[in-house]
Amino acid sequence: MIRRVLLTAALVGASVLVVPGSPAQARACRIDHECVTTYYADSSHTTVLGEKYESCSGTVYTWGVRSGYPTFVESPC
Repeated sequence: MIRRVLLTAALVGASVLVVPGSPAQARACRIDHECVTTYYADSSHTTVLGEKYESCSGTVYTWGVRSGYPTFVESPC
């Protein structure tokens, strides 16, 4: 019985280490706001890889690729 519990605990622990985490999600743009999310290559924020623009009318424009180094700017309409 104790062996089963230890084996189960070991398998659960190993699966947590093996399963990768999900990427960071972009922040949601509030209603009546214009938002720009810029994605950079690294933490120095010098090389832009992509961008997401959300207009006041709700239209979304994107280009490039997303990365783990975003900045988010939100402005009221």
